[in-house]
Amino acid sequence: MGAYKYIQDNLQKEYKERDEIYRKRIFTWRTEPAMSRVERPTNLARARKLGYKAKQGIIVVRTRIDKGRRRRRTPMGGRKPRHAYLYVQPQLSHQAIAEQRVNRIYKNMEVLNSYWVGEDGEYKFFEVILADPTKVDATALNRTGRSFRGLTSSGRKSRGLGRGRLGNRTQRVKD
Repeated sequence: MGAYKYIQDNLQKEYKERDEIYRKRIFTWRTEPAMSRVERPTNLARARKLGYKAKQGIIVVRTRIDKGRRRRRTPMGGRKPRHAYLYVQPQLSHQAIAEQRVNRIYKNMEVLNSYWVGEDGEYKFFEVILADPTKVDATALNRTGRSFRGLTSSGRKSRGLGRGRLGNRTQRVKD
């Protein structure tokens, strides 16, 4: 096995066994701001697979997202039946929401990709890889607002793309 495989296995083992290191890490992340720039990725193997390189113009930002159903704000404009619902399905995954929130703060950067790094009972933590289009030469970065248009891997899933060999087509059963 290569070094990246050991890194991947170690992180999975820490999460499954709720290791002391993992619990301390989650505790410190909970006390930090909701969005914080990280010096280096927590899961280097996953970050490298998704396009991270340790060079100028590429940064990693860790963000936390509330788990659970997305609660609707209290209704304004009277108590009418159409205002009485409580939960709204956002039609996006937690990961896609994390990418969009980070992209709203770092407006001059483009989201390359993101990956899950941990969770507890209240939050999910993701690390988002961002690239500066002026410093990094990549054709995909020329399309601005990638995370808002579903062009990252988490956004493609919500659009029904990239699910196996057939993509978004459904299989028909032959009689």
